[in-house]
Amino acid sequence: MIALLTGKLAAVGTDHVVIDVNGVGYHVQIAELTRAQLPAIGTALALHIHTHVREDQLALYGFASLAERALFQRLLGVANVGPKTALTVLSKLTPADLVRAVAAEDLAQLSAIPGIGKKTAERIVVDLKDRLIREHADLLTGVAGNGASARGANDEALSALCNLGYTRQAAQRALAASGATATTPLEGVIRLALRELARVS
Repeated sequence: MIALLTGKLAAVGTDHVVIDVNGVGYHVQIAELTRAQLPAIGTALALHIHTHVREDQLALYGFASLAERALFQRLLGVANVGPKTALTVLSKLTPADLVRAVAAEDLAQLSAIPGIGKKTAERIVVDLKDRLIREHADLLTGVAGNGASARGANDEALSALCNLGYTRQAAQRALAASGATATTPLEGVIRLALRELARVS
């Protein structure tokens, strides 16, 4: 499986690029948000790749970040969501926006995406909410957290938990019992608190 392609950007289409790797051109399908981050033609480009294999086709999908690729692969695990639909989702929502929409169960935002009806939006939330919160907690606030103070990280974590629908009191209790230290990054604080909330529920 191809996981990463590094070469020169040879051509750009509306939904794909061609990457020249030592004289071999790879056709890679991309989302609109990735397309907006492309360098000039002829310059170096590296994309994280998902290799999609079917009986009659081998297709490459490229992403500017590991988070985008991870979310694309999670979307493929949802019933009735194929590569084209998953790519459309990541063309309309940034990784952070997608995780927040799923975490907040924002069916209106999800179902407004072409190819995603209400039932598919509901399935995305049901299938992915818990997993995306665990795997992409750092995207819930948009703060990396490594340089935040313990108080600042706790405040950000409290806000994120409240945004997920937990009461302020429950979130505060979970944070107090989480075992997070002053050096725990924000995403770690959120994960520990979510684990505590799951334990007591």
